[in-house]
Amino acid sequence: MSLQLPIPKPLSSYRKFREENAAPFLPVSRAEMAALGWDACDVILVTGDAYIDHPSFGMAVIGRLLEAQGFRVGIIAQPDWQSAEPFRALGRPKLYFGVTAGNMDSMVNRYTSDRRLRHDDAYTPGGEGGKRPDRAVIVYAQRCQEAFSGVPVVLGGIEASLRRIAHYDYWSDKVRRSILLDAKAELLLYGNAERALVETAHRIAAGGIDQDFSDVRGIAFARSKLPEGWTEAHADDLDSTDEGRARCDNVVVRLPSFEQVSTDPEAYARASRVLHKEANPGNAKPLVQRHGTRDVWLTAPPIPLATEEMDYVYELPYARSPHPSYGGAKIPAWEMIKNSVTIMRGCFGGCSFCSITEHEGRIIQSRSEASVLREIEQVRDKTEGFTGVISDIGGPTANMYRMACKDKETEAVCRRPSCVFPDICKNLDTSHDALIALYRKAREIPGIKKVMVASGVRYDLAIRSPEYVKELVTHHVGGYLKIAPEHTEAGPLSKMMKPGIGTYDRFKEMFDAAAKAAGKNYFLIPYFIAAHPGTSDEDMLNLALWLKKHRYKPDQVQTYLAAPMALSTAMYHTGFNPLKPVRRGASETVDAVKGMRQRRLHKAFLRYHDPENWPLLRDALKAMGRADLIGPGKQQLVPREDRPVPRKPAMKRSPAPR
Repeated sequence: MSLQLPIPKPLSSYRKFREENAAPFLPVSRAEMAALGWDACDVILVTGDAYIDHPSFGMAVIGRLLEAQGFRVGIIAQPDWQSAEPFRALGRPKLYFGVTAGNMDSMVNRYTSDRRLRHDDAYTPGGEGGKRPDRAVIVYAQRCQEAFSGVPVVLGGIEASLRRIAHYDYWSDKVRRSILLDAKAELLLYGNAERALVETAHRIAAGGIDQDFSDVRGIAFARSKLPEGWTEAHADDLDSTDEGRARCDNVVVRLPSFEQVSTDPEAYARASRVLHKEANPGNAKPLVQRHGTRDVWLTAPPIPLATEEMDYVYELPYARSPHPSYGGAKIPAWEMIKNSVTIMRGCFGGCSFCSITEHEGRIIQSRSEASVLREIEQVRDKTEGFTGVISDIGGPTANMYRMACKDKETEAVCRRPSCVFPDICKNLDTSHDALIALYRKAREIPGIKKVMVASGVRYDLAIRSPEYVKELVTHHVGGYLKIAPEHTEAGPLSKMMKPGIGTYDRFKEMFDAAAKAAGKNYFLIPYFIAAHPGTSDEDMLNLALWLKKHRYKPDQVQTYLAAPMALSTAMYHTGFNPLKPVRRGASETVDAVKGMRQRRLHKAFLRYHDPENWPLLRDALKAMGRADLIGPGKQQLVPREDRPVPRKPAMKRSPAPR
């Protein structure tokens, strides 16, 4: 029996709900609906972002995809949530409300890692902050239900996706229920949800919301009990039962309940480990988690989009600009991406602090070369003020395009959380040839002066292709390249699932050599994380000494933020390591950096050159027995305290005798 991924129904093969032409923009008002000849919308999408009709914005992708399936779709963007009235702007939808917080989790968007309020929002006209509520998915869903009682609510987007089960919430410092229940929604679509979106929309149109969706991948819903014909596998000892469950049908894995994970850190860590183990669409089982009297049921992850489907999604008739109602106001996120092109989705890096893999999956979904080139031509021809520079060509990473497992049967049963940690898997095809060819053809398009690469380069992959490094540096870097080694010390790097600093050193050597050969004066800008779980004060001190030795003076630095559902968030909250088996009394522990003073200290080590940090660093160095690092020497980290000599008052002179 083949163990490869099942073949799903192609997105473009569904019979359209109705035949209509694409709208210039999806309507945001009754007047625009009337101009299209609509009396009502089938689906109304509510989003926390400004409406920008471009494939870099999730709500535009969802709206245009539903439109392509024959549904009438309206947009309510950044509504005033203080009352239900703004949610009535387009009338009652015939099928459902689709609700998302936008391209970012609303709490990440609104607060810093120190839980301080941000005063700006890149997804809002003028960059103005405060245009979306905290926990926007829950608030919007409640207002939709108040506006039109009985209309189903379907959740989607990053905030809903990463809060689909009981999860630790950094801002309230507690475990919260699945957002599906708090929002009182009927369905939640998780991950890149095009398949689930199309299938559920057609089903709802044909038979309403009250039906069984358990055969649709990539969704969550609530039910009172396990249906007949299903058996449970408990998550108590996942690692010893993997193979048995992989061969069974109609098996659901029961996670520790919300009540258990709320009070038992080890149960939370086990649930996190199981969730991440059951992430391969080739062998993952549905998950179920009890919340009081109901189960939250997660179906298996969606099958990744084929190249033809990626092309279909990205070549829908987007207007490629913000809605005209904004009157030309600057929207920072749009200004940043309007000249960029997405070439792939997903990430097999599995960095424990990052949520890309949890959301988009680890199987890379790539567009065809021809589709990417056509979009570059669209950017050239349709983007107002285009100067000939493509600002980025990439995705979650810059250089995973077309990379995949060499053996599809191995891929279908693999449970590794990362294809590149602790070492690059021997089954991973790391060829950069397709990407190099794409870069070269993109540069040759008439009217294109420069194609930049601004997405993060995975340098442990890049060093396997000297030709790629040469191509990147010679043609696609402008002055500097940002890169993220994250740390220098083995302890925190092992918890992050990042390669050792020696890999970065090898990439830098290749980068510098390529820049020299090209006659360029280019620089690497390394990024580091402070206060990640598993990081000691000594680790941060060693990182600071490494920075000084290499004459790096970081300007913007990142203090660790425990994002929903990430593996490192489980470490932070529980003190256990879900990268290793979690068994009662035998789980590996992890020290979390939680106190604000210690978090400030770790951040201060990254900015050792800032005089404002010197008093804190001096005190810490003395306490650590490293007062030898205080002084004016090149090998010392911070100068001694300044002791200005008090100025003597000037002596008054008596008038000279006459």
